[in-house]
Amino acid sequence: MTELDKALAALNANPQDPAAQSGFYGLFLNSIFFVPIGTEKIRSDDENEEKEVELPLIIENEGTDFLVFFDQQQRLNDWAETAAPCVQMPGHVIAEITSPDLCWAMNVGTDHGKQFVPEEIAWLKDVIARSKASTGEANG
Repeated sequence: MTELDKALAALNANPQDPAAQSGFYGLFLNSIFFVPIGTEKIRSDDENEEKEVELPLIIENEGTDFLVFFDQQQRLNDWAETAAPCVQMPGHVIAEITSPDLCWAMNVGTDHGKQFVPEEIAWLKDVIARSKASTGEANG
């Protein structure tokens, strides 16, 4: 069980507890995640050639799009049933680059999975923005 797993268990046990919320979300934003990627061919506007680009894997479940990521490479590989290509990025970067209508699925297929809804992600984006603003003011 990872530190993030323990923090998630504490949050799940008492979702309204500010200490549990702070513990989980603080750890989440500063943890490194393994985001599976796939390749997609895109056609350039000004040229008639296709380029292969690597994009994060988005899965659709019952009409909802989810960005999938894992806190351990082994969990990703177990889910993918193979050594899966991925990029590593911290939680705060995942939050910053996520579009407003996208949901998240963390640690799919494990006992430590969590789904994040757009409102929760928007709140995390706001936390990051306020943190950057206060850090910028302190340094500026």
